[in-house]
Amino acid sequence: MGKIYEGSAVVEEFRSPKAAETTTALIHPVWRNPSAEEAAAAEEEKMDWVSVNGLEEQQRKSLTRLSTRGVYWKHPSEAVSALFFLFHGGDVEADGNCLFTASQKAMRLNTNPRDLRRRTVQRFVENYEAAGSSDKEEIDRAIKHLYAPDLEAGWGVHVVQEVKLLASKADRQALDALIDDLVQVGMQREIAAESIYKERCIPVDSGVSWPKYMSVSGTLEDEYDIITLQYTQEGLLTVDENREGHAAAFGDDIAIESLATEFKREIYVVQAHGADAMIEDDNCVFFLPHCPRGEISYYPVFLFMKGTGWCGAGADHYEPLIAYPAPVVSQDKAAVVL
Repeated sequence: MGKIYEGSAVVEEFRSPKAAETTTALIHPVWRNPSAEEAAAAEEEKMDWVSVNGLEEQQRKSLTRLSTRGVYWKHPSEAVSALFFLFHGGDVEADGNCLFTASQKAMRLNTNPRDLRRRTVQRFVENYEAAGSSDKEEIDRAIKHLYAPDLEAGWGVHVVQEVKLLASKADRQALDALIDDLVQVGMQREIAAESIYKERCIPVDSGVSWPKYMSVSGTLEDEYDIITLQYTQEGLLTVDENREGHAAAFGDDIAIESLATEFKREIYVVQAHGADAMIEDDNCVFFLPHCPRGEISYYPVFLFMKGTGWCGAGADHYEPLIAYPAPVVSQDKAAVVL
């Protein structure tokens, strides 16, 4: 978690593509400064925080410090450090693919979000297959907790819990016929749907089924549709049958770690919480680190997530942050030290 520094000193904003080329040279051979073209492209993409919609005053104030005073970062094992000024990278569509769309923009990759999703899933598969039994069990437990939770527990934290299932697109008509059969004998539609989907669909509860789930981008090319069962403590609340197949798998912490590993870069999710988080106004911004499994060979990536409460309730959308490397690296005046 980053440490917020107080004070009014302001570091001059880094805006010039030429200045990007004069950034302090890094000693690691794979590290490089952005080209003039990359810096110019970033200049066009960035937005001042005053232009970003949906922020409260204390959020805007804290985020503005990231663009004027910067974020100091130090490599965990190499003699490499950098100061970044962070600007909002613009809106991305809230279609469930926002992690990959935002990451593509933040990293300025010449690829599309669907391909980035595919690479993330493939990296997870390779790491999971290479893991030992104890590591696999730990991963499986984390996935099960996210998508196949124990409905006898967790109600002290959550009002609604969700169970995710995967229905093969090729099987949808057959599943509908089975549900209709139960309805015909007097069962309620949602209870019938819950019964058939739980019996015939794939639960997302392990490192074997997670790649199938995270591959779903909400397009006709997907092999599976996502079925969501919502529960309250009293029982079944709703069944989202996703009949149009538009639901995509939202990028979770496991996906972010796999993405970080694929590109050998730390990924920081910058959360800005609002007044209902019941925290100090000057400390409403948090940096949540996601480290790659293995070496770190490049500068970190920064993504933005608005929070509407302490637990991030409603904070279900990633947006890109454009990171400018400062021409002079200094920890003293930085707004945040990672």
